[in-house]
Amino acid sequence: MPALHQRYLSETVGAEGHPTAFSLTCPPDFSFGYDVVDELARRSPDKRALRWTDDSGAVAEYTFADIARLSDQAASYFQQAGVRKGDRVLLILKRHPQFWWAIVGLHKIGAVAVPATNQLKTHDLHYRLRKAEIRAVVCTQEGDVAAAVDEAAADLGLGLIRAAVHGAREGWDDFDAGVAAAQPFVAPTGADRPVATDPLLLYFTSGTTAEPKMVLHDHSYPIAHISTAKYWQHVDPDGLHLTVSETGWAKSVWGKLYGQWLMEAAVDVYDFDRFDPKKMLQHLHDAQVTTFCAPPTIYRFLVAEDLSGYDLSNLRHATTAGEAMNPVVAEKFRGLTGLELKEGYGQTEMTLAAFTAYWQPARPGSMGTPSPAYDVVLLREDGTVAAPGEEGEICVRADRDARPLGLFLGYADDDAITDAAWHDGYYHTHDLATADADGYLWYVGRTDDMIKTSGYRVGPFEVESIVHDHPAVRECAITGVPDEIRGVVIKATIVLAEPYTGSTELAHEIQQFVKSRTAPYKYPRVVEFVDVLPKTISGKIRRVELRGR
Repeated sequence: MPALHQRYLSETVGAEGHPTAFSLTCPPDFSFGYDVVDELARRSPDKRALRWTDDSGAVAEYTFADIARLSDQAASYFQQAGVRKGDRVLLILKRHPQFWWAIVGLHKIGAVAVPATNQLKTHDLHYRLRKAEIRAVVCTQEGDVAAAVDEAAADLGLGLIRAAVHGAREGWDDFDAGVAAAQPFVAPTGADRPVATDPLLLYFTSGTTAEPKMVLHDHSYPIAHISTAKYWQHVDPDGLHLTVSETGWAKSVWGKLYGQWLMEAAVDVYDFDRFDPKKMLQHLHDAQVTTFCAPPTIYRFLVAEDLSGYDLSNLRHATTAGEAMNPVVAEKFRGLTGLELKEGYGQTEMTLAAFTAYWQPARPGSMGTPSPAYDVVLLREDGTVAAPGEEGEICVRADRDARPLGLFLGYADDDAITDAAWHDGYYHTHDLATADADGYLWYVGRTDDMIKTSGYRVGPFEVESIVHDHPAVRECAITGVPDEIRGVVIKATIVLAEPYTGSTELAHEIQQFVKSRTAPYKYPRVVEFVDVLPKTISGKIRRVELRGR
């Protein structure tokens, strides 16, 4: 029987046996819940779909038959609770296994899943409940987030459907009990049955410069992640894939759901509260993870450990995204494991726009080459195409009425913001990059983060990556600050590693360190030591706040 993903993928294979091009198609009636989860339960009912564990040592495994059954029960529970096609349902489930059958259950009835992090506070929830017109919430009871939901809903006078996992909570349904007791699921038919063009998923962006925007995807979106799992993460249908991400972030459906199950691979879920590099290495050892994806910060911590006490022989492929990788960290990881880190670039608004495929040689610090799934170009400020080595904004040439699979529908309920980002035949990412002679892309920074000093344009990341190499630096943010002579000069705001303390001498040492490694106009003329950097809920540095100071 042909592999499931082959229904949706066409490849052109070159002389070396690797794809030189590919295209993806989506049937008009496609639904991930029925055409992937239920189909895999029919084909391979006893095949492992999900392995879950936490720091207490508890382990649970679920087959595709289990996920199909539990998602049917969740779909029935939602229907009985009053959730209908098109309703928006907030999922705040950390790394709990209930996330997987809750989201697939919502897909089956055509409701719109709105994943969110448990780090949200009352103010954050007030904005999300109101802006997205949330109908129901399924929530963890760990931490204070359920109480924050109650407070925000009371402020707004909302009669939300509320369900909590892991037991009863006053004023909330017991989600686990409700799923277990649900009536047999009857799949919707006719106009009630979801189709490929119906809304599927809504994410709030991180909001580094303004209030978070609502990114909306339709039911064709999962198919676009075939390339994520097959060509970039190189998942093994008989292996176990771990992407480090809490379910509130889009990275989770990139690495813990759609592409992996389309490729028939099992997903690994490590349910931890606080990242510990030793525990992560032990988990990779114990679970026998075969493919691994994490942000660069995670690798920075891992390579600082003694890896000799862990058996990572099952690990055969590793990827990274979220920010540009420091080449020093990438080389150290390769020396310790023998694995090249394959970088990738994308946004909540799309899937991978560029990546280093598993057969391509990695160039540490490069996000890889443009994905064949998108027509990616680098545009100058005047709208013309940038030459090799020249900075340009990463844009996707696309007609809004004939979008490539994976590109979002738009910013929900906000045509003006959508029009500002998607116009003249291009979706504008607001990310800057350069391309080398071989087509590899190199991240420069956000368009609104660029610094113009003494007639030069400087991207904050290139300076931050050098500052990070200094042993005293734990975190760093580069911004521009006003200067009477030069107009703007570069400032480094630094969080120090232990046991270092801030001083004029250390600031001068860091300045000289940078000057010795890059062009002199890029070194930070101002250095400030702080205890913490301002960040979004997702952990991205708010340079706009630093500039505002």
